[in-house]
Amino acid sequence: MMLTPLARCGVAAAVLSLTLCIPTPRAHATAPGPDVSGRAGHAGHAGHAGHAGHAASEAAANAGAELVAARAAEAARGTGGPAFRACPAVEELPSPVRCATLRVPLDYARPDGPQIPLTVSRVAATRRGGAVRQGALLYNPGGPGASGMFFPLMAGLPEWERIGAAYDLVGYAPRGVGRSAPLSCEDPAGRAKGPTQVPAEPSAAYKQQRVAAARAYALGCAQRAGAALPYFTTLDNVRDLHVLRAALGEEKLTFLGASYGTYLGAVYATLHPAHVRRMVLDSAVNPDPRRIWYLNNLDQAPGFERRWYDFRAWAARHHAAYRLGATPEAVRASYERVRDAVARTPAGGAVGTGELQAAFLQAAYYDDVWPELAAALSAFLAGDPGPLAEQAGPAPESAAARENARAVYTAVLCNDAAWPAEWETWDRDNTELARRAPFETWANAFLNLPCAYWPVHERQQPVAVGEQPVPAGARPAALPRTLIVAAERDGATPYPGALELQRRLGAEAALVTEEGAGAHGVVGGRNDCVDRHVERYLLTGDTSGWRVTCAPHPEPAPVSLDDRAARGPGKVPRALLPPVV
Repeated sequence: MMLTPLARCGVAAAVLSLTLCIPTPRAHATAPGPDVSGRAGHAGHAGHAGHAGHAASEAAANAGAELVAARAAEAARGTGGPAFRACPAVEELPSPVRCATLRVPLDYARPDGPQIPLTVSRVAATRRGGAVRQGALLYNPGGPGASGMFFPLMAGLPEWERIGAAYDLVGYAPRGVGRSAPLSCEDPAGRAKGPTQVPAEPSAAYKQQRVAAARAYALGCAQRAGAALPYFTTLDNVRDLHVLRAALGEEKLTFLGASYGTYLGAVYATLHPAHVRRMVLDSAVNPDPRRIWYLNNLDQAPGFERRWYDFRAWAARHHAAYRLGATPEAVRASYERVRDAVARTPAGGAVGTGELQAAFLQAAYYDDVWPELAAALSAFLAGDPGPLAEQAGPAPESAAARENARAVYTAVLCNDAAWPAEWETWDRDNTELARRAPFETWANAFLNLPCAYWPVHERQQPVAVGEQPVPAGARPAALPRTLIVAAERDGATPYPGALELQRRLGAEAALVTEEGAGAHGVVGGRNDCVDRHVERYLLTGDTSGWRVTCAPHPEPAPVSLDDRAARGPGKVPRALLPPVV
């Protein structure tokens, strides 16, 4: 996964998968350092006692979540649940969107202990055309670290009209995000302002600089979050979702999750199958517990490399518009000329090689940005650095939100599972990987490196998705039909992850594949065929087959420099949904 400054509406990123031949990492030991573990039973003991303590702690937290959810359901029956009213100005959500705050325990093992707020947004079902309200559709955009507060705005889009007629559209900011007990690991004002210069091939000395930076970042998380740091996990996010479902008066969850949100939904379905109604999982994380999260992040590199090639091949097909080269190799040479130039003289005084890399990672996520990125390269090589500075330059107004998103992303992934604690393991694995997939390997590695030095010693144990924990003598609850959606060439969540998720969720899980496409986040306006399958499933429960395919959505048309100038800054069409992370 990678956080990038180009995403102005949410912080674009993604986490996750693809089976490839990489060296097997050494045992995932946790790193020495200050321990801020605060969970009951998380004493960091080795061996059987440590596992027993962890299991007891999780059992207590799960019991606490059931208690809090039962209380929330009772309150919903009595008062109608959270008090929704006009949204605060800071949310920038106009009427008819309404906002509320739900309070949940920081530590579910202490359900009556310290509470934290979760901000929630909602648009009521319109019931247009005589539609019958089917309940609330909850959305998580992934990250982890992204806010779904914008989601109710989708009710105003034609693609969502029938769904919005039948469902309340409900978004929320997960714990740590936005105004939901915001997490921070460093002072945004103290961060390097740029431009940043990142070598194409990191030297030993540069790697040690990044090791030191990763240690400092992990320490900053511990110092700024304190005893709360261990409570930013997928399991805690699942518990929050369980309580939110109950607080909304819903006996069963109807859920749309994207990217990391697919993993959240899959874990919820595993732990609470009797409380699942319908579930759409868009751009699936590989849920194999052995790949959470170190191997999953290594797995992204070949996927991003493929999508980087796809962008270059598209630009080459439109050489007449951009003059970047008539082959993918020639387009890469043009990009490297720009890279060399901004290494010497940053574009607009603010875009160095680091900013350039982050901006062009967006090409691996979303093909709707290809025209503006190609136009920026073309303009730069023609002597105009303005478009590149505009697209890749810093956005001071979103600095705090980006810092918050990175903090939550790091905390959840580092807390969720053990990571290699020795730099030698990271160096070996990523050096080998970069030989085959150089585009994003090292940037991704350095983003995740704080997990090697994470100060929470007792990490979570990833849930085996699809394997229900069933008490002795009890019968497992049947999981209802679910719908997985995936793009065949997705770089952020490569396609094998969708196949693994379908296998684990069982015979009732259906898969819709957008063939030959790679944009991350398929649902919501890119592909009419995909959207028809999703709409039919949400409205009727029909998945139209175990595995079905859709033709790819159209590639973007080239935008000439003249066309771009005519549209003006910020007027290039984008995907209907904000970036999915």
